[in-house]
Amino acid sequence: MTDSRFPTKDAVLALIRSSATPVGKREIARAFKLSGSDHREQLKDLLRELEADGAVERGRNKRVAPPQSLPEVAVLEISGVDSDGEAQARPLTWTGEDAPPRIFLLPERKGAPPLSVGDRLLAKLARINDRLYEARIIRRIEGASESRVLGVYRPAADGGRITPTDRRNRTEFFVLPSNRGDAEADDLVLADILPAGRLGLPQARVVDRFGSTAEPRAISLIAIHTHGLPTVFPHGALREAELASVPSLVGREDLRAIPFVTIDGADARDFDDAVWAEADSDPANPDGWRLIVAIADVSYYVRPGSSLDRAAYERGNSVYFPDRVVPMLPEALSNGLCSLRPNEDRACLAFQLWIDRNGALIRHRLTRGLMRSAARLTYEQVQNCHEGRADDATGPLADTVIAPLYGAYARLWEARVRRRTLDLDLPERRVVVDERGRVGDIATRVRLDSHRLIEEFMIAANVAAAEVLEARSMPGLFRVHDRPSMDKMETLRAFLTGIGLTLPKGEALKPEHFTRILRRVEGTPDSQLVSEVILRAQAQAAYSPDNIGHFGLALPRYAHFTSPIRRYADLIVHRALIRALNLGVGGLDDAAMERLTEIGDHLSATERRAATAERDAVDRFTAAHLADRVGARFAGRVSGVTRFGLFIRLNDSGADGLVPISALPDDRYEHDEAAHALVGQRTGTRYRLSAPVMVILVEADPLTGSTLFRLADSSA
Repeated sequence: MTDSRFPTKDAVLALIRSSATPVGKREIARAFKLSGSDHREQLKDLLRELEADGAVERGRNKRVAPPQSLPEVAVLEISGVDSDGEAQARPLTWTGEDAPPRIFLLPERKGAPPLSVGDRLLAKLARINDRLYEARIIRRIEGASESRVLGVYRPAADGGRITPTDRRNRTEFFVLPSNRGDAEADDLVLADILPAGRLGLPQARVVDRFGSTAEPRAISLIAIHTHGLPTVFPHGALREAELASVPSLVGREDLRAIPFVTIDGADARDFDDAVWAEADSDPANPDGWRLIVAIADVSYYVRPGSSLDRAAYERGNSVYFPDRVVPMLPEALSNGLCSLRPNEDRACLAFQLWIDRNGALIRHRLTRGLMRSAARLTYEQVQNCHEGRADDATGPLADTVIAPLYGAYARLWEARVRRRTLDLDLPERRVVVDERGRVGDIATRVRLDSHRLIEEFMIAANVAAAEVLEARSMPGLFRVHDRPSMDKMETLRAFLTGIGLTLPKGEALKPEHFTRILRRVEGTPDSQLVSEVILRAQAQAAYSPDNIGHFGLALPRYAHFTSPIRRYADLIVHRALIRALNLGVGGLDDAAMERLTEIGDHLSATERRAATAERDAVDRFTAAHLADRVGARFAGRVSGVTRFGLFIRLNDSGADGLVPISALPDDRYEHDEAAHALVGQRTGTRYRLSAPVMVILVEADPLTGSTLFRLADSSA
């Protein structure tokens, strides 16, 4: 039976903390009027537990005081990296007034995935001195992000409140004055969720602040921290990037006389691919073309196992927001030595590709070279030049460079049409921000032939890369896209039947089956609806060492080769090609070859993380753009139907928002999943995917990205 007179741990700890000097068992026993051998043994056990917890520290005279030490076993959080690129950790529950001691992590088992900032783990600690500990990892803790909240801090009379930026989290958190850190009113903060009490709001402790939410940059910061994107490079990686230089011609082909051009968007931050083409002079290939796709030689600068390599692998890919980029590589490389700037020597890997008059790839050769771009052009400039509106930059290149590019593209496009690929040309939102980071406009991106030209050149180079890997039996990463699942196909068939369209049964589905349906609805009100439903039925593309082909592109083999500045998967392919063809330093190492499945899974996950973060940021920028137009009317279409309401996409900006089911005209609505519709049981009113609607803006919150509408009338 528990002795009710014996103090709790918290009571003893409060006494120790309130004392100006260390206290011993005698002072504790006197303060709580403890006597007898049973109480002495209980107190001894209690103090041992407090020591093991790290709550108190015992000195040489066996007296105890508030700790400046850590427990033997503790939950740690990865807080950053040191100058050598090694992970640094901090105790999750540090309460000292000074900064917590440094914690050095002992290596994990060979092959363990790298640690990322924000990861949490259970570790056994060994004290080296007052300010340094050694930690041996016991296990990693999954779901750590659930114990933190990103939100907006606002002061209150009794402390403060944090409102989460996640629109799905409606919980408000209470912050004691002692837990606010240096947060100010309307700051964006990251906070630990504290153990729940019995009454009142859940509590949180601010652990980091990112500045005022009034600043436009807060929008992308929310996306960055919500999705745990690494933003700080290790000192070792930065040092390696800054010390890099352009290689000599030793072991390289001199391509500097070829007038390569880069063609990118006007807002592009890096240029990792350059192109050139000419009519093939070989009589054996009449009406054929020779084209070269030159790609920055990132593998020369980022070597396996280096600090740069570890940092790039952790990120997996660059992430692009309207107002910034979270790059995979430090700026000295991504915007410097690996960016194919005009009139500057650059190391490259270049595929020479020969296509016949039908656009078929008949042979190819990969070389490691040194190139020099002749011009940095935009899609709009190249398209205008092709249509007879050349400017000062494109005029001198019109006949000798740009016209041949379109000549080769025409053949490749014809081959694509014959291949009957799945072409879902869905609208894409483009957020335009001004110099201060504020939204100036939101528009749908225009698709030009110049965009398709570059895409077809890149696809040809990617196919060549995959063919080399297979021909040389070289392990690498393929970009794979599986056939749609049977369950999704049955759902799609049911929907298409409902609008008078059919999808064949009893035969292997091919991309051309979907393309035929898209052609039938082209130019009709159902066009976008059918495109979106077909897209939702597709499998997700991924990276894998096991080649199953690319269903959407109708290609038996495909690898990502053309963007190693921003995709680690492409860097793996470069290394594999270098090793397979014996092209020099920077080839794929044995350790990576053994982990290709794991690497592919990791890169598929970082790609999905980036896409989600980019989409969330666009939603928030869009909400910011609409915030001062509450009450305005907009034309749109139903872009999604769920049991809790309708998603609406506005015609002019492509902005998405929700009409909650509670805001629909009074009725009881059933969700017809197969028909993608909400159906009123009393009135028979149907709200169907892609139906035109007029809506009124009710709410637009940039911090959560939440945009709410109500119907302007009941017709849909």
